[in-house]
Amino acid sequence: MEQTGIHYAGDDAAGQQKMPARRTAKIMLSAGVGHFIEWFDFGLYGTLAAIIASNFFVSSDPAVALLKSFAVFGSGFLMRPLGGLFFGSMGDRLGRRKVLVTVIVITSISTFVMGILPTWQQAGILAPILLVLTRLVQGFAAGGESSGVITYLAESAPPHRRATLTCWSENFSFMAFVCGSGLVLFLTHMLGEAAMNDWGWRIPFLLAAPLGLGGLYMRRNMEDSAEFHKLKASGKLEKSPLRKTLSTSMRALLFCTGFVVVKAVSSWVLQSFMPGYLSTHLHYSRTDSYLITTLGLLSVAVCMPLTGYLSDRWGRRPLMLMGCGGFILLTYPAMLVMSQGSVTNAIAAMSMLGIFVAMFNGGCGAAMVELFPTAIRYGSIAIAYNLTVALFGGVTPLASASLISWTGDPLSPAWYVMITALISFIAVWFAKETAGKILD
Repeated sequence: MEQTGIHYAGDDAAGQQKMPARRTAKIMLSAGVGHFIEWFDFGLYGTLAAIIASNFFVSSDPAVALLKSFAVFGSGFLMRPLGGLFFGSMGDRLGRRKVLVTVIVITSISTFVMGILPTWQQAGILAPILLVLTRLVQGFAAGGESSGVITYLAESAPPHRRATLTCWSENFSFMAFVCGSGLVLFLTHMLGEAAMNDWGWRIPFLLAAPLGLGGLYMRRNMEDSAEFHKLKASGKLEKSPLRKTLSTSMRALLFCTGFVVVKAVSSWVLQSFMPGYLSTHLHYSRTDSYLITTLGLLSVAVCMPLTGYLSDRWGRRPLMLMGCGGFILLTYPAMLVMSQGSVTNAIAAMSMLGIFVAMFNGGCGAAMVELFPTAIRYGSIAIAYNLTVALFGGVTPLASASLISWTGDPLSPAWYVMITALISFIAVWFAKETAGKILD
């Protein structure tokens, strides 16, 4: 079968498109390497939140300083809906590739700038102000990233392999979190906590410059997706995709929003809340906290290709329901195990939560794509995804830390995760199965 600018290698016995392995790898790497760099940059703040708190906020109580640091972390998410509206509409009108090139440039520059910012001791109140402004720019660019990569991968995949390919967007982001957390662990071990707190924390942010150049090279050489090529050739591009979405796809937007609730919360609990939580509230050493978090995130990256494959075999709903069910039933026991002080048991508990993340995300990306037609897909996903991430995911570290402060219970963040998992469980339960759907 041939589509404008895109070639597949024929059909299998069931009439399904086959894509050459070489082309599949090129598509995954072109989108995925950039996605890796984007989330390596964006996620570093959460991993280093406790150290950033000590350098940019003055407080005699480390927990209060951490709360302030998490508040700045959340500020970046406030800009994501605006970025989603801007970049999503642009992606539907001009193409997926152009937007993905733009967002990686903006994110890399802002992340590098974060690595050269003056601290409170050097610049006083100006330091946290500059930190907030830099985080806002990061958040604006991030609004166009995940929805764009999910859309690009899904539109480039045959129907029977859509989740298998789409889940790599999540896999690359979690591999980025693993590498970011692992790099911080390595630097903390090599430099010591004192040097890491003093100047070593800047090193991961400064790496944004060379990494960003690599991502820019990969994305500039991407082709646009098969479905967008076909839509453009037909002359049916939407001039006002946002207006079209709001007038025709409100039901799909609500389902997409429901899917993203636990996806956003679970991801940012593991990546951004846990490092500071383990060291500040559960009193693990910084090195142990980064080790537990790194291995927990690694469990997501390892399991994601399998759960994407199973989603194509079994459907989106079974995997997503199992992931939600796992969070509802086992988040509190997992956090209870972490509170006992055993590094080994904490790694096991964190890895179990990581498996639930992989289960849900294995089908979620493809399920979101299959809700919308090509002409409004990028912008529609960007709206639902970024609004939900801003309302639930971005405030996850702050809300979780605030719950501990209000209740005095170090396990209270579990309830936040469990309630959001229940919201997504209900949305998935009432959604139709879309696995194997022809996009248009």
